[in-house]
Amino acid sequence: MYKIVKREVLIEGDTELMEVYAPRIAKRINAGNFIMLRISEKGEKIPMSIFDYDRKKGTVTIIFKIIGKTTKELSCLKEGDSLLNFLGPLGKSTDIEKFGTVVCIGGGIGTVPFNPICRDLKKAGNKVISILGARNKDLLILEKEIGNHSNELYIATDDGTKGQKGFVTDVLKKLIDDGVKIDRVIAIGPIIMMKFVSQMTKPYGIKTIVSLNPIMVDGTGMCGCCRLTIGNETKFGCVDGPDFDGHLVDFDNLMLRNNRFLAEEKEASEHGGGECACKKGKA
Repeated sequence: MYKIVKREVLIEGDTELMEVYAPRIAKRINAGNFIMLRISEKGEKIPMSIFDYDRKKGTVTIIFKIIGKTTKELSCLKEGDSLLNFLGPLGKSTDIEKFGTVVCIGGGIGTVPFNPICRDLKKAGNKVISILGARNKDLLILEKEIGNHSNELYIATDDGTKGQKGFVTDVLKKLIDDGVKIDRVIAIGPIIMMKFVSQMTKPYGIKTIVSLNPIMVDGTGMCGCCRLTIGNETKFGCVDGPDFDGHLVDFDNLMLRNNRFLAEEKEASEHGGGECACKKGKA
């Protein structure tokens, strides 16, 4: 059992932080790795990006968006409660070395893994330019944390309530048009965002890495559910990724596969007990 030592609401009813005591994982985890968790014996396993880890305390911190049955149940847990399974570190860690100028682009909950990634990139001697995007200012997360690990920070909101009105790709295009020499781009967020970022950088020959989170069942390469088409080859998100060359990803196929269970996910969220007792005033 993995004890929850800290829980914090970042956006009421939308996004929460959870710090979990998992010393063996904390000793081995690095930027870009992820974990799979399960709340109870009858629950499903779901992948989670890593926001932070503390090797001395033996803790791993995740941030999750409340969007389905399991994350609704997760949001009902309190400090002192425990998770049944907390498996990791999984996947390959992000390639960290001195590239030069790295632009890190986070959309929505995709901002989460950039905390350790930007921190390690800056420690390695890179100039880190971060671009964070959200639909509006109320849905922006981790602006301060990512800003602390960045040389420059830009904000884009769809409605213009904070930063530049528009999309993260608009900010990236301006940087390119202004002649900023970009050695690498890392984009994490909605699939459509990563697709457009990759399309924008390809003509300029800017190496672009995207972190993919396809549907997973076990996270260890056994089930094959997370298969992807990368440069006409089949890869698995859990063991070959989550980082891939954005110029080689078949994003249309990925979107098609990720949407195949939308009806079932909606039914489970609405009728499968995702709303726990504490939300109903029974606990």
